[in-house]
Amino acid sequence: MILVVNAGSSSIKIEVFDHALESVIEGAVSEIGGAARIKIAGQAHGVDAADHEAALSHLLAALAEAGITLDRLTAAAHRIVHGGAHLTAPVRLTPDVLAQIAACNTLAPLHNPHNLSGIHALDHLAPDLPQFGSFDTAFHATNPEVAVTYAIPQAERAKGIRRYGFHGLSYAGLVEALRPDLPRRLLALHLGNGASLCAILEGRSVATSMGYSPLDGLVMGSRAGSIDGMAVLRMADDHGIERAAHLLNHDSGLRAIGGTNDMAQLLASGTTEARFAVDHYCYWAARHAGSAIIAMGGLDAIAFTGGIGENAAVVRDRIVQHLDCFGPVPVHVVPADEERQIARDALSLMEGAQG
Repeated sequence: MILVVNAGSSSIKIEVFDHALESVIEGAVSEIGGAARIKIAGQAHGVDAADHEAALSHLLAALAEAGITLDRLTAAAHRIVHGGAHLTAPVRLTPDVLAQIAACNTLAPLHNPHNLSGIHALDHLAPDLPQFGSFDTAFHATNPEVAVTYAIPQAERAKGIRRYGFHGLSYAGLVEALRPDLPRRLLALHLGNGASLCAILEGRSVATSMGYSPLDGLVMGSRAGSIDGMAVLRMADDHGIERAAHLLNHDSGLRAIGGTNDMAQLLASGTTEARFAVDHYCYWAARHAGSAIIAMGGLDAIAFTGGIGENAAVVRDRIVQHLDCFGPVPVHVVPADEERQIARDALSLMEGAQG
Protein backbone atom coordinates (compact mmCIF):
# COMPACT_ATOMS: atom_id res chain seq x y z
CA MET A 1 0.00 0.00 0.00
CA ILE A 2 1.06 3.59 -0.67
CA LEU A 3 0.86 6.32 1.95
CA VAL A 4 0.14 9.73 0.39
CA VAL A 5 1.22 12.70 2.51
CA ASN A 6 0.27 16.36 2.12
CA ALA A 7 2.12 18.42 4.74
CA GLY A 8 1.14 22.04 5.24
CA SER A 9 2.22 24.69 7.71
CA SER A 10 -0.08 23.54 10.52
CA SER A 11 -1.61 20.33 9.21
CA ILE A 12 -0.78 16.98 7.67
CA LYS A 13 -3.29 15.08 5.55
CA ILE A 14 -2.77 11.45 4.61
CA GLU A 15 -4.53 8.87 2.47
CA VAL A 16 -3.60 5.24 1.91
CA PHE A 17 -4.13 3.55 -1.47
CA ASP A 18 -3.74 -0.07 -2.47
CA HIS A 19 -1.89 -0.97 -5.65
CA ALA A 20 -5.16 -0.92 -7.59
CA LEU A 21 -5.30 2.80 -6.61
CA GLU A 22 -8.35 2.25 -4.43
CA SER A 23 -8.52 4.41 -1.32
CA VAL A 24 -8.21 2.42 1.90
CA ILE A 25 -8.27 5.07 4.64
CA GLU A 26 -7.64 8.78 5.09
CA GLY A 27 -6.83 11.01 8.02
CA ALA A 28 -5.34 14.28 9.16
CA VAL A 29 -3.81 16.16 12.04
CA SER A 30 -4.76 19.83 12.21
CA GLU A 31 -3.56 22.76 14.31
CA ILE A 32 -0.04 21.37 14.70
CA GLY A 33 1.78 23.31 17.40
CA GLY A 34 -1.48 24.36 19.04
CA ALA A 35 -4.67 22.56 20.05
CA ALA A 36 -3.90 19.72 17.66
CA ARG A 37 -6.59 17.25 16.63
CA ILE A 38 -6.36 13.98 14.76
CA LYS A 39 -9.17 12.71 12.56
CA ILE A 40 -9.01 9.29 10.98
CA ALA A 41 -11.73 6.92 9.77
CA GLY A 42 -14.35 9.43 10.88
CA GLN A 43 -13.13 9.61 14.49
CA ALA A 44 -11.54 12.74 15.95
CA HIS A 45 -9.83 13.66 19.21
CA GLY A 46 -7.15 15.93 20.59
CA VAL A 47 -3.47 14.99 20.48
CA ASP A 48 -0.14 16.43 21.58
CA ALA A 49 1.54 17.40 18.31
CA ALA A 50 4.12 20.13 18.64
CA ASP A 51 5.63 19.51 15.20
CA HIS A 52 5.24 17.53 11.98
CA GLU A 53 7.11 14.50 13.34
CA ALA A 54 4.79 14.23 16.33
CA ALA A 55 1.76 14.62 14.06
CA LEU A 56 2.96 11.89 11.70
CA SER A 57 3.75 9.65 14.65
CA HIS A 58 0.12 9.92 15.78
CA LEU A 59 -1.11 9.21 12.26
CA LEU A 60 1.11 6.15 11.87
CA ALA A 61 -0.08 4.86 15.23
CA ALA A 62 -3.69 5.36 14.19
CA LEU A 63 -3.03 3.51 10.92
CA ALA A 64 -1.50 0.63 12.88
CA GLU A 65 -4.60 0.46 15.09
CA ALA A 66 -6.62 0.20 11.87
CA GLY A 67 -4.45 -2.72 10.75
CA ILE A 68 -2.17 -0.79 8.41
CA THR A 69 1.24 -1.28 10.00
CA LEU A 70 4.49 0.07 8.56
CA ASP A 71 5.45 -3.32 7.13
CA ARG A 72 2.31 -3.20 4.95
CA LEU A 73 3.34 0.10 3.37
CA THR A 74 5.43 -0.17 0.21
CA ALA A 75 6.07 3.55 -0.24
CA ALA A 76 5.21 7.06 0.84
CA ALA A 77 4.35 9.69 -1.76
CA HIS A 78 4.35 13.42 -1.06
CA ARG A 79 2.69 16.44 -2.62
CA ILE A 80 5.36 19.09 -3.20
CA VAL A 81 4.13 22.44 -4.43
CA HIS A 82 7.14 23.72 -6.36
CA GLY A 83 9.76 21.84 -8.37
CA GLY A 84 11.18 24.90 -10.11
CA ALA A 85 12.44 24.66 -13.67
CA HIS A 86 14.28 21.36 -13.18
CA LEU A 87 12.09 19.02 -11.11
CA THR A 88 9.48 18.47 -13.79
CA ALA A 89 8.43 14.87 -13.19
CA PRO A 90 7.64 12.61 -10.22
CA VAL A 91 10.83 11.37 -8.60
CA ARG A 92 12.18 9.19 -5.82
CA LEU A 93 13.30 11.40 -2.95
CA THR A 94 17.05 11.21 -2.47
CA PRO A 95 19.37 13.63 -0.62
CA ASP A 96 20.21 15.29 -3.94
CA VAL A 97 16.53 15.72 -4.85
CA LEU A 98 15.73 17.09 -1.39
CA ALA A 99 18.49 19.67 -1.84
CA GLN A 100 16.93 20.70 -5.16
CA ILE A 101 13.52 21.03 -3.50
CA ALA A 102 15.03 23.17 -0.75
CA ALA A 103 16.58 25.38 -3.45
CA CYS A 104 13.00 26.11 -4.59
CA ASN A 105 11.97 27.38 -1.16
CA THR A 106 12.32 30.98 -2.30
CA LEU A 107 9.78 30.24 -5.07
CA ALA A 108 7.24 28.76 -2.65
CA PRO A 109 8.18 29.96 0.85
CA LEU A 110 4.75 29.19 2.28
CA HIS A 111 4.68 25.61 1.01
CA ASN A 112 7.95 23.87 0.14
CA PRO A 113 9.56 24.17 3.60
CA HIS A 114 6.52 22.48 5.16
CA ASN A 115 6.46 19.82 2.44
CA LEU A 116 10.10 19.10 3.32
CA SER A 117 9.26 18.95 7.03
CA GLY A 118 6.83 16.12 6.32
CA ILE A 119 9.42 14.26 4.26
CA HIS A 120 12.14 14.59 6.90
CA ALA A 121 9.76 13.63 9.70
CA LEU A 122 8.64 10.47 7.92
CA ASP A 123 12.24 9.58 7.07
CA HIS A 124 13.04 9.69 10.79
CA LEU A 125 10.00 7.65 11.77
CA ALA A 126 10.23 5.10 8.93
CA PRO A 127 13.79 5.23 7.51
CA ASP A 128 13.35 2.08 5.41
CA LEU A 129 10.20 3.29 3.63
CA PRO A 130 10.92 4.53 0.08
CA GLN A 131 9.63 8.06 -0.46
CA PHE A 132 8.54 9.71 -3.70
CA GLY A 133 7.52 13.23 -4.62
CA SER A 134 5.04 14.70 -7.09
CA PHE A 135 5.21 18.39 -7.97
CA ASP A 136 2.24 20.68 -8.45
CA THR A 137 4.18 22.64 -11.07
CA ALA A 138 5.37 19.64 -13.11
CA PHE A 139 2.35 19.21 -15.40
CA HIS A 140 3.02 22.63 -16.91
CA ALA A 141 6.65 21.87 -17.79
CA THR A 142 5.44 21.18 -21.34
CA ASN A 143 4.44 24.82 -21.83
CA PRO A 144 6.48 26.33 -24.68
CA GLU A 145 9.09 28.95 -23.87
CA VAL A 146 6.94 31.71 -25.35
CA ALA A 147 4.22 30.86 -22.81
CA VAL A 148 6.40 30.90 -19.69
CA THR A 149 8.75 33.82 -20.36
CA TYR A 150 8.07 37.24 -18.88
CA ALA A 151 9.25 40.19 -20.96
CA ILE A 152 11.63 41.41 -18.25
CA PRO A 153 15.43 41.88 -18.29
CA GLN A 154 17.55 38.76 -18.57
CA ALA A 155 19.11 39.36 -15.16
CA GLU A 156 15.65 39.07 -13.60
CA ARG A 157 14.71 36.03 -15.67
CA ALA A 158 17.96 34.39 -14.50
CA LYS A 159 16.61 34.53 -10.93
CA GLY A 160 13.85 32.12 -11.92
CA ILE A 161 11.18 34.75 -12.45
CA ARG A 162 8.95 33.12 -15.05
CA ARG A 163 5.57 31.44 -15.30
CA TYR A 164 5.37 28.05 -13.59
CA GLY A 165 1.68 27.30 -13.14
CA PHE A 166 0.07 25.27 -10.36
CA HIS A 167 -2.78 22.79 -9.77
CA GLY A 168 -0.77 20.45 -11.99
CA LEU A 169 -1.63 17.33 -9.97
CA SER A 170 -5.33 18.13 -10.36
CA TYR A 171 -4.95 18.54 -14.13
CA ALA A 172 -2.88 15.37 -14.46
CA GLY A 173 -5.57 13.44 -12.60
CA LEU A 174 -8.27 15.00 -14.77
CA VAL A 175 -6.46 13.86 -17.93
CA GLU A 176 -6.24 10.31 -16.59
CA ALA A 177 -9.94 10.34 -15.65
CA LEU A 178 -10.94 11.29 -19.22
CA ARG A 179 -8.83 8.65 -20.93
CA PRO A 180 -9.20 6.87 -23.33
CA ASP A 181 -11.57 9.43 -24.84
CA LEU A 182 -9.48 12.47 -23.95
CA PRO A 183 -10.45 15.41 -26.19
CA ARG A 184 -7.58 16.72 -28.31
CA ARG A 185 -8.07 20.39 -27.32
CA LEU A 186 -9.37 20.49 -23.76
CA LEU A 187 -10.01 23.60 -21.69
CA ALA A 188 -9.74 22.51 -18.05
CA LEU A 189 -10.82 24.72 -15.15
CA HIS A 190 -9.91 23.95 -11.54
CA LEU A 191 -12.32 26.15 -9.61
CA GLY A 192 -12.16 26.27 -5.83
CA ASN A 193 -10.90 28.73 -3.26
CA GLY A 194 -7.82 28.67 -5.48
CA ALA A 195 -8.74 28.79 -9.16
CA SER A 196 -6.91 28.34 -12.43
CA LEU A 197 -7.38 27.04 -15.93
CA CYS A 198 -5.22 25.06 -18.30
CA ALA A 199 -5.06 24.60 -22.06
CA ILE A 200 -4.47 20.86 -22.57
CA LEU A 201 -3.47 19.86 -26.09
CA GLU A 202 -3.22 16.11 -26.71
CA GLY A 203 -2.88 15.49 -22.99
CA ARG A 204 -0.16 18.09 -22.41
CA SER A 205 -0.36 21.51 -20.83
CA VAL A 206 0.47 24.27 -23.32
CA ALA A 207 -0.75 27.28 -21.29
CA THR A 208 -2.08 27.98 -17.83
CA SER A 209 -3.44 30.99 -15.99
CA MET A 210 -1.30 30.94 -12.85
CA GLY A 211 2.20 32.31 -13.23
CA TYR A 212 5.24 32.87 -11.01
CA SER A 213 2.94 32.34 -8.04
CA PRO A 214 -0.61 31.06 -7.49
CA LEU A 215 -1.81 34.68 -7.25
CA ASP A 216 -2.00 35.28 -11.00
CA GLY A 217 -4.86 34.53 -13.37
CA LEU A 218 -8.49 33.93 -12.40
CA VAL A 219 -10.32 35.67 -9.58
CA MET A 220 -10.23 33.33 -6.58
CA GLY A 221 -11.77 32.99 -3.15
CA SER A 222 -9.38 35.40 -1.45
CA ARG A 223 -6.74 36.08 -4.15
CA ALA A 224 -7.00 38.99 -6.55
CA GLY A 225 -5.98 37.13 -9.70
CA SER A 226 -4.35 39.13 -12.48
CA ILE A 227 -3.56 42.70 -11.46
CA ASP A 228 -1.36 45.42 -12.96
CA GLY A 229 2.12 45.33 -11.46
CA MET A 230 2.03 49.07 -10.89
CA ALA A 231 -1.11 48.63 -8.79
CA VAL A 232 0.78 46.08 -6.70
CA LEU A 233 3.65 48.55 -6.26
CA ARG A 234 1.16 51.23 -5.18
CA MET A 235 -0.24 48.88 -2.54
CA ALA A 236 3.27 47.98 -1.37
CA ASP A 237 4.13 51.67 -1.14
CA ASP A 238 0.96 52.39 0.85
CA HIS A 239 1.05 49.37 3.17
CA GLY A 240 4.50 47.78 2.99
CA ILE A 241 5.36 44.57 1.14
CA GLU A 242 4.12 42.07 3.74
CA ARG A 243 0.77 43.80 4.23
CA ALA A 244 0.29 44.21 0.49
CA ALA A 245 1.00 40.51 -0.02
CA HIS A 246 -1.57 39.66 2.65
CA LEU A 247 -4.17 41.92 1.04
CA LEU A 248 -3.64 40.37 -2.40
CA ASN A 249 -3.63 36.75 -1.21
CA HIS A 250 -6.06 36.74 1.71
CA ASP A 251 -8.34 39.78 1.55
CA SER A 252 -9.05 40.02 -2.18
CA GLY A 253 -11.00 37.99 -4.74
CA LEU A 254 -14.58 37.01 -3.92
CA ARG A 255 -14.01 37.98 -0.30
CA ALA A 256 -13.22 41.57 -1.31
CA ILE A 257 -16.03 42.16 -3.79
CA GLY A 258 -18.69 39.80 -2.43
CA GLY A 259 -18.02 39.85 1.30
CA THR A 260 -17.25 36.13 1.49
CA ASN A 261 -15.14 33.53 -0.30
CA ASP A 262 -17.95 30.97 0.02
CA MET A 263 -19.45 30.58 -3.45
CA ALA A 264 -22.49 28.72 -2.11
CA GLN A 265 -23.33 31.68 0.11
CA LEU A 266 -22.90 34.12 -2.76
CA LEU A 267 -25.14 32.09 -5.04
CA ALA A 268 -27.80 31.83 -2.34
CA SER A 269 -27.70 35.55 -1.59
CA GLY A 270 -29.87 37.98 -3.48
CA THR A 271 -27.77 41.07 -2.80
CA THR A 272 -26.38 43.21 -5.58
CA GLU A 273 -22.90 42.74 -4.13
CA ALA A 274 -23.15 38.95 -4.24
CA ARG A 275 -24.54 38.89 -7.78
CA PHE A 276 -21.73 41.16 -8.96
CA ALA A 277 -19.10 38.94 -7.32
CA VAL A 278 -20.42 35.84 -9.12
CA ASP A 279 -20.67 37.69 -12.44
CA HIS A 280 -17.13 39.01 -12.00
CA TYR A 281 -15.79 35.53 -11.18
CA CYS A 282 -17.40 33.97 -14.26
CA TYR A 283 -16.55 36.83 -16.60
CA TRP A 284 -12.85 36.76 -15.79
CA ALA A 285 -12.69 32.97 -15.94
CA ALA A 286 -14.08 33.19 -19.47
CA ARG A 287 -11.75 36.08 -20.39
CA HIS A 288 -8.73 33.97 -19.43
CA ALA A 289 -10.27 30.94 -21.13
CA GLY A 290 -10.26 32.80 -24.44
CA SER A 291 -6.47 33.14 -24.33
CA ALA A 292 -6.11 29.45 -23.44
CA ILE A 293 -8.25 28.48 -26.42
CA ILE A 294 -5.97 30.53 -28.68
CA ALA A 295 -2.96 28.67 -27.22
CA MET A 296 -4.56 25.36 -28.28
CA GLY A 297 -5.70 26.58 -31.67
CA GLY A 298 -9.34 25.84 -30.93
CA LEU A 299 -11.62 24.01 -28.53
CA ASP A 300 -13.02 20.46 -28.49
CA ALA A 301 -14.30 20.16 -24.91
CA ILE A 302 -14.42 21.84 -21.51
CA ALA A 303 -13.80 20.12 -18.17
CA PHE A 304 -14.50 21.48 -14.68
CA THR A 305 -13.00 20.23 -11.43
CA GLY A 306 -12.45 21.54 -7.89
CA GLY A 307 -15.05 22.35 -5.25
CA ILE A 308 -16.79 25.11 -7.21
CA GLY A 309 -16.21 23.47 -10.58
CA GLU A 310 -17.83 20.24 -9.40
CA ASN A 311 -20.68 21.60 -7.31
CA ALA A 312 -21.75 25.00 -8.69
CA ALA A 313 -23.70 24.27 -11.87
CA VAL A 314 -24.72 27.93 -12.14
CA VAL A 315 -21.07 28.98 -12.33
CA ARG A 316 -20.27 26.32 -14.92
CA ASP A 317 -23.24 27.34 -17.05
CA ARG A 318 -22.36 31.02 -16.98
CA ILE A 319 -18.76 30.40 -17.99
CA VAL A 320 -19.86 28.10 -20.79
CA GLN A 321 -22.36 30.71 -21.99
CA HIS A 322 -19.56 33.26 -22.22
CA LEU A 323 -17.66 30.76 -24.40
CA ASP A 324 -20.57 30.01 -26.76
CA CYS A 325 -18.85 32.16 -29.38
CA PHE A 326 -16.37 29.29 -29.87
CA GLY A 327 -19.21 26.92 -30.72
CA PRO A 328 -20.96 24.21 -28.69
CA VAL A 329 -18.66 21.58 -27.17
CA PRO A 330 -19.09 18.76 -24.63
CA VAL A 331 -18.74 19.75 -20.97
CA HIS A 332 -17.29 17.32 -18.42
CA VAL A 333 -17.36 17.48 -14.63
CA VAL A 334 -14.46 15.55 -13.10
CA PRO A 335 -14.02 15.08 -9.33
CA ALA A 336 -10.64 16.38 -8.15
CA ASP A 337 -8.44 13.60 -6.81
CA GLU A 338 -4.87 14.82 -6.44
CA GLU A 339 -4.05 12.18 -3.82
CA ARG A 340 -4.82 9.33 -6.21
CA GLN A 341 -2.65 10.99 -8.87
CA ILE A 342 0.24 11.20 -6.37
CA ALA A 343 -0.19 7.50 -5.57
CA ARG A 344 -0.35 6.74 -9.31
CA ASP A 345 2.93 8.59 -9.84
CA ALA A 346 4.69 6.64 -7.08
CA LEU A 347 3.33 3.32 -8.30
CA SER A 348 4.51 4.08 -11.83
CA LEU A 349 8.01 4.86 -10.59
CA MET A 350 8.09 1.69 -8.48
CA GLU A 351 6.95 -0.46 -11.40
CA GLY A 352 9.48 1.23 -13.68
CA ALA A 353 12.29 0.45 -11.25
CA GLN A 354 11.23 -3.19 -11.06
CA GLY A 355 11.02 -3.43 -14.85
